[in-house]
Amino acid sequence: MSFVYEPTDEQPQVIHADHEVLVVSKPSGLLSVPGRGEDRTDCLIERLRGAFPTILLVHRLDMDTSGVMVFGLTPHAQRYLSKQFEDRKTKKTYVARLSGRLEPKVGTVDLPLIVDWPNRPRQKVDHAEGRPAQTDWRVIRATDMETRVRLSPVTGRSHQLRVHMAELGHPILGDSLYATGAAADFPRLMLHAENLRFKHPETGVTQSFTAPVPF
Repeated sequence: MSFVYEPTDEQPQVIHADHEVLVVSKPSGLLSVPGRGEDRTDCLIERLRGAFPTILLVHRLDMDTSGVMVFGLTPHAQRYLSKQFEDRKTKKTYVARLSGRLEPKVGTVDLPLIVDWPNRPRQKVDHAEGRPAQTDWRVIRATDMETRVRLSPVTGRSHQLRVHMAELGHPILGDSLYATGAAADFPRLMLHAENLRFKHPETGVTQSFTAPVPF
């Protein structure tokens, strides 16, 4: 069955804007950038372009992930911010709801990832060819049914958090690609980019931006 893109009506919320950077909270169910085809033009960057015509992409969130994203509003800001992501100088924190009880309370997943070509856009663990990927986790609270966890990706691979949690045996709830059965049967992917820290391109001062968790 082919995927039909039905973008959410929920609009992005502006968290911060100045003459260099724009920080917003992206809703779940909206592409960060246009996809291939006329039916995939509605996306976060296009919805923001009317109010911020100089908007430039720095990083992305998966369509189903909500939360904090930063854009550059000048070429200098885009370069400055992009380099921080590249050099892993930004600090990203996510909140997720996982299937089952994750133990211990704190840990790190270190599993290399590569695209699963026959099953794109899925990614998979590949110890021979995969690119290094690390995710730190800290349990917020847990029952036998589910765990609320704070995730801090050290690297920024595609679908990293989703694959790493599934590999632990605790897929993110609502994950149509990596969860099965009841764990997949949620109205959205229970993954939210809660906080993003970066150095401002004009001042060099570290700033921290948060979007409240919607689940």
